[in-house]
Amino acid sequence: MIPAMRFGRVTAMGAVAVLILIAGVWASWGTAQHVLLTKGRERGTVEVTRCAGGTCSGTLTQGAPPRGGIVLKDTVAVSEGHTYAVIIKPGTDEAVRSGPSGILYAWVPLGGALLLASVVVAGGMRRVRAGWALAGTGTALLTAAFLAV
Repeated sequence: MIPAMRFGRVTAMGAVAVLILIAGVWASWGTAQHVLLTKGRERGTVEVTRCAGGTCSGTLTQGAPPRGGIVLKDTVAVSEGHTYAVIIKPGTDEAVRSGPSGILYAWVPLGGALLLASVVVAGGMRRVRAGWALAGTGTALLTAAFLAV
């Protein structure tokens, strides 16, 4: 193969891999910023009383002034009748889970991006060891999030 073509392939696939990873960080940061940067944010626990239409709602207690109408996204990690430690997004009634499980759950999109980028790095760039490292990191992140939630 001509060296210029090899350089072009590695450069193009490297750009695609970096774009995938940036997209993963971008998708994760929308939730992760509230969980990681907690200074000055309202936090407490929410007892989920109702789940319908993709959201769960409940009453905020402990740690913050009690109030109702707090909304959590209805996922496999949230169920009716349970209590969760949360952080309220500023200016809204929307809550995100806090603590280790909330941090790991917020970074799940990055875990998926790491797995996808590993295929591009190993196949397109022919950097098999780096591809395995990315795949291992993504798998570890997704597994830890699954176990924590």
